[in-house]
Amino acid sequence: MNNHNFKEQIESKILELPLMQYEWISPEELTFKEEVRQICKQECPMYGKSWSCPPAVGTVEECRLRCLNYSGAFLFTTIAEVTDIANMEETLQTRFDHEEITRSLGKIFQEEGAEVKLLSSESCAICESCAYCEGKNCRHPEYMIPCIESHGILVTELAEKYDIPFLDSMTTVQWFGLILYR
Repeated sequence: MNNHNFKEQIESKILELPLMQYEWISPEELTFKEEVRQICKQECPMYGKSWSCPPAVGTVEECRLRCLNYSGAFLFTTIAEVTDIANMEETLQTRFDHEEITRSLGKIFQEEGAEVKLLSSESCAICESCAYCEGKNCRHPEYMIPCIESHGILVTELAEKYDIPFLDSMTTVQWFGLILYR
């Protein structure tokens, strides 16, 4: 796969998607921190309750090794408008649009011959209750998108490195996504 032509083909197909910003990066640029995972464990109500979250996604080291097995990465952001970002129900509803964009991007990469791993901005919410809590396999592994932070990836470092501003608005939600490809 010619990397330059591959990127040109992808960029020609994503023009109509509502991406705020994107960057082509190397998986080696990803910083994996156990501290990020600890935030999941201590602050996220989905920890231990979803196939898209720790500990189900594996250790930070296992996630790192899986991610480094890809040759490239595509970091992107989308934004959504809300009446008040403090209204968590309204704010979290906007992630479904972001995840559909993430899936669309994944399909575009696949159409260009790439194998992909998609990571998004929140725990999966496809099912009303996750099969993980029932000790069963994921009902929809083809649709489930794990959270970037669940892998211990330090998104803030990437945003700073690539001048991706964190929006400071009471009415705008910013979502991050990451597509690993080979």
